[in-house]
Amino acid sequence: MGRKGHTPEQIVRKLREAEAAQATGCTVVEACRQIGISEQTYYRWRNAYGKMEMDQLRRLKALEVENRRLKKVVADQALDMQILKEAVEGKY
Repeated sequence: MGRKGHTPEQIVRKLREAEAAQATGCTVVEACRQIGISEQTYYRWRNAYGKMEMDQLRRLKALEVENRRLKKVVADQALDMQILKEAVEGKY
C-alpha cells in the first residue's frame, strides 16, 4: 500500500474533521474511516499535530526551510575548509 504523503495542513484539517465526528458521537474507528486513515495514523498524527493551529504549522514549515538552507551553508563551508586545508598541506 502506497503512502499518500499528506501535508501538515491536510493533517490538521483531517484531525479537526475527526474531532468533529467524535463530537457527534462517532467512535475513533468510525471517525478514522470517515476521513480515510487508519486508527494508528490518527493517533500518530494527533501526537504530532494535535495541538497545532494553522499559523503554528506555517511557522514550523518556515523554520524547516530555513534549517535546510542553513545546513546547506554549513556543509558548503565545511567543504571549502577541507579543500583549503588540503591545499595548504600540499595534497592538492
